[in-house]
Amino acid sequence: MIEARDSGATPGPTPAGSPSGTKTGGRDFWPADSAGDGGKGPKGLNPKLLIGGAVALAVVVAAVVGAVLVSGGDKKSGGAAATAGEKLLPTAFTPWAPEKEMARLADRQHDERPITVGEVFPSDVKTVSYKKYSFTLAGTDLAADCKQATWGAALQADLAKFQCSQVARGAYVSQDKQHVGQFAVLNMVSQEGAQQVVRNLDPATNAGFVRALNPSGATPFHSGFSAAYAHTYGHFVVVSWVQRAGGAQPANLSELVDLSLAVEKPADFVWGRLEMAGNPAKP
Repeated sequence: MIEARDSGATPGPTPAGSPSGTKTGGRDFWPADSAGDGGKGPKGLNPKLLIGGAVALAVVVAAVVGAVLVSGGDKKSGGAAATAGEKLLPTAFTPWAPEKEMARLADRQHDERPITVGEVFPSDVKTVSYKKYSFTLAGTDLAADCKQATWGAALQADLAKFQCSQVARGAYVSQDKQHVGQFAVLNMVSQEGAQQVVRNLDPATNAGFVRALNPSGATPFHSGFSAAYAHTYGHFVVVSWVQRAGGAQPANLSELVDLSLAVEKPADFVWGRLEMAGNPAKP
């Protein structure tokens, strides 16, 4: 079963499995989105079964419900803008177990090519949307030093242990400037390492987190209310992290779910990786 909780919950292990149809990136999750995939995924369509989608959505909503119930004080009105070195944690956090379809990506030995900004953030994710929410990519960063883009001694120790080689981040701002989002992908040596990093990202462990990317001139991420979702895709860890601009508490429970489904669309790059995994480059 997929585990979902807010940051004030009791720590627990990241689940070893998940029901089919778990929440995934944008076009891969919703049938209506698959038609516009443009061939980025295998045959333009995620092979995951979709029948469990309603269950997965309910789990995400449950995480937000818990966060709303335990949050209070300044989280209703927002927080301070994050500085470059600030250590922010999400209010609500939902980890997702490895996808069975990603078995061929479980080891970087079969997927040695480094990720690039152009691969993770191609032209079709410069603007992303879901339902009434539309975001524009405000800035990107690709670091070979994984400490540069993260904080926390325990997290950084496991990033080193499991040979994190790259962190790619993107900052999104909604077109109406009312919401902001962060997308990040960490390139680990193995799925085992990716799973450990997802466990570390759980705010209940206080092990650390990805640093928010705040490009100059863009609406910054804040220390108020936010929700993050961490996925294991083979040896990759994918994080989507969203909030109302200023960090105010969301108006309703579906708001952050819909925001995350827009912001996590760059994760579609993993399906192209899956097609190429283990295949030698052609001369």
